[in-house]
Amino acid sequence: MDFVSIRIITGDVARLVDFYERATAVAANWSTEDFAELRTPSATLAIAGTRTVPLFAPGAARPAQNHSVIVEFLVGDVDQVHRNLTDSVEEFVQTPTTMPWGNRSLLLRDPDGNLVNFFTPVTPAALAKFAR
Repeated sequence: MDFVSIRIITGDVARLVDFYERATAVAANWSTEDFAELRTPSATLAIAGTRTVPLFAPGAARPAQNHSVIVEFLVGDVDQVHRNLTDSVEEFVQTPTTMPWGNRSLLLRDPDGNLVNFFTPVTPAALAKFAR
């Protein structure tokens, strides 16, 4: 089995895609005005509008309701990501902080309120874990 993607349902696809394109420097691939994907070498972040939900099961997903999932991105320099996003993020939950498990982490909320973690491994163990 391969983990392939996470999909975020939103009421404003263009706004959320714009945020993630700026935050990740990855250009989105648009399938329709209701669906875009930001593809990285290891996984895809899919962003879909509320009109796509009935295709699966009406009412199964609601935008801006996440309080338990954190979308995470491995980046080369988390402090640079923080500097780049300072003018465009409304809520930084935690500014860059080195965590006990060896990652320097930036936790913020995207425009829909979803938690997003950008992190850079900084200890030898963390660097070894994420070596590619």
